Amino acid sequence: MSFSFNPGGFRGPHVHMHNYQDVTGKMFDWRITKQLLRYLIPYKRQMAEGFLLMLVNSGLALLVPYLIKTTIDVYITGGDVQGLIGMSAAMLASHALTFVASWRQTVTLSTVGNEVLRTMRGQLFSHYQVLSMSYYDKYGFGTLISRMLGDVGVINELLSNGIISMISDVLILVSIIVVMLIVNARLALLTFTVLPIMFIATLIFARYARVAYRRTRERVSILTGRLAEDLGAMRVIQAFSEEDRMSQEFDKVNSNTRDAHMHAITLSSVFTPVLEFLSIAATCIIYWFGGRSVIAGALTLGTVVAFLSYTSRLFQPVLDLSMIFNTWQAAMAGGERVLEVLNMEPDIQDAPDAVELEDTKGHIKFDHVHFRYVSDAPVLKDVSFEIKPGDTVALVGPTGAGKTTLASLLMRFYEVKQGQILIDGIDIRQIKLASLRQQLGVVPQEPFLFQGSIAYNIAFGRPDATREEIIEAAKAANAHDFIMRLPNNYDTEILEGSTNVSLGQRQLICLARVILASPKILVLDEATSSVDLRTEALIQDALERLMKGRTSLVIAHRLATVQRADTLLVIDHGQIVERGSHAELIAKNGVYANLYRTQFLTAEKNLQQAEVEAASSPEEKLA
Repeated sequence: MSFSFNPGGFRGPHVHMHNYQDVTGKMFDWRITKQLLRYLIPYKRQMAEGFLLMLVNSGLALLVPYLIKTTIDVYITGGDVQGLIGMSAAMLASHALTFVASWRQTVTLSTVGNEVLRTMRGQLFSHYQVLSMSYYDKYGFGTLISRMLGDVGVINELLSNGIISMISDVLILVSIIVVMLIVNARLALLTFTVLPIMFIATLIFARYARVAYRRTRERVSILTGRLAEDLGAMRVIQAFSEEDRMSQEFDKVNSNTRDAHMHAITLSSVFTPVLEFLSIAATCIIYWFGGRSVIAGALTLGTVVAFLSYTSRLFQPVLDLSMIFNTWQAAMAGGERVLEVLNMEPDIQDAPDAVELEDTKGHIKFDHVHFRYVSDAPVLKDVSFEIKPGDTVALVGPTGAGKTTLASLLMRFYEVKQGQILIDGIDIRQIKLASLRQQLGVVPQEPFLFQGSIAYNIAFGRPDATREEIIEAAKAANAHDFIMRLPNNYDTEILEGSTNVSLGQRQLICLARVILASPKILVLDEATSSVDLRTEALIQDALERLMKGRTSLVIAHRLATVQRADTLLVIDHGQIVERGSHAELIAKNGVYANLYRTQFLTAEKNLQQAEVEAASSPEEKLA
C-alpha cells in the first residue's frame, strides 16, 4: 500500500531503448531550425560581432598566401631588402591580427553558447516541473537526463559556433577556389582533380557517420538511464546481494556504449587519413606541374608556393564541414526531442476561468469518479464518497485496489476521466492548481529530503518562514529534540540520499514541513510502518495534533489509524465494496472483517509483541 510520488523505479536494462527517440536521415528541418534560432535573438550583437570576426579571419586566410607570393616574386627575386622587411612586417601583422580575431571570436561565441545553454536547460527544467505525472510514467530518468544534457549540448554547439563555422568554411572554400583560378587557372584545375574524390569520400563518411553518431547518442542515453536507476536502487541491489550480476549487466550496457564510440572513431580514423592523402596528392600535382612550369619559365616560384599554401588551407574546411553536417543532423534530432518537450502542453493545467481556493472548509466529495491509466485497464469504477470538514476517512484494501490512485486524483497528479472531485462544492478542475495544492498537505510513507539544511527542508513549502516558525513546527512534529542533538542543529546539511538521518527522523522532518505549511486538507500514507517503536510513538503523537480539525484522507496501514477514522472505505478492484466505522464493518463480517483478521490484527499482535520485547531488553531497561 505504499503511497510514493517518485516516478520510475527499478527496471530492466533495456527499458531506455524503448523510450529513446531519434531521427534518421533528417538533415534539415526549417520548422525546428526556426524555433532554435530564436534562442539567438537576445544575442544579435554578439553574433554579428562573431560574424564580422569570421570575415576578418577568412580574409586573412586568403591574404597571407598572396603576401608570400608577392614577397618571393617581387622582393626576394628583385633583391629589394627594404620591401622584404615591409612584407615580413605585413605577414607578422596579419598573423597577429588573426590571433586576436580568433581569440575574440572564440570568447564571444563561447559566451553566447553558455548563455543559450543556461537558458535552454533552465526552460527545460522549468517545463519538466509542470508536466503531468503521466509524462514521467512514460519516460525514464535516462531519457530526461539525456535531453537535458546531451541534446541541449549539441543544439548549443550548433547555435553558438556551428552556424558561423559552417559559413566561414564555405566562404573560405569557395574563395580559395576562386583565387586559385584567378592566379593560374590551368594549375588550379589540375589541383582540383582530387576534389571529386574528396567530395565523394565526404558524402560517404557523412552518411555512415550519421548512423554511427546516432547510435552513440542512443547508447549514452541508455547508459545514463541505467546508471541513474542502479544508483537509486543501490539498497535493493545490496539487500539481495546482486552486486556481481548488476555489475555484469551494467558492463554489457557500458560495452555497447564503448563499441558505438569505437565505431564512430573508426570512421573518423579512416576519413581523416583519406583527406590527408588527397591533400598530399594535390601537393604532388602542384610540385610536378608547377615545378615544370617554373623550370620552363611559364610560372613564377611565388605562384607555386602560394598554391601550396592555398592547398593546405583547402582541405581543412572540407573536414570541418563534414563534422558540422553531423553536428547539424544531431542538432535536428536533439532539437526535435527538446522542442517536443518544450512545446508539450501539460495534461493538467489551469482552466481559463479557474478560481483561487480561499477560506477552505475542507469538504471533499468524490462524485461517480472513473479513472484508468491506459485505455483498456480501468483502475477506478464509479467511486463516490464524501468527507465532511474535519473528518478522517481511511482507505483500506489489498495492494493495487486503487487507494493511491484516489489520493493522486485529489492532488490532481492525474485528471479524472469521468465524474468529478469537489472541494467545498467546487470541481477541482476549476481551481487553480497552485491554490489547490497549497491547501493539501502530503505525508508520504517514504519521506524525501532535499540536499540542504534541515531548516531549508522544513521551510520547503513556506520559504519565507522565520526561524522561530521553523522551530515551532519542528517542536509540534516532535523533531526539535533530535535536531538539537545534531552537530549544527537546524543548519545541519542533509547529505545525498539523506544518509545522515534515520528513516524516522526523515519522517519527523517531513511532518514538520507539513505542519509549517498549515494545510486545510491532509493526504497521508501512514508514516509509521517502517520505523522503530519510539519513533512511531513520536510520529503518531505528531499526526494526531496535525490531523486535529483538518480533513484527512488516509491510506491506512495500522489498526490504530483504522479505529480512529470517522469512516472506513474498503477498496477492491477499483470500487468501494464496504463503508462504515470499524465496529460496523466488523459486525458485517465481510471483506473488511476478513482483512482485519488477516492483516490488521496480525500486524497489531506483532507490534504488541515487539513492544514487549523492546520493554524487556537491557537497553530499554537502562533507558
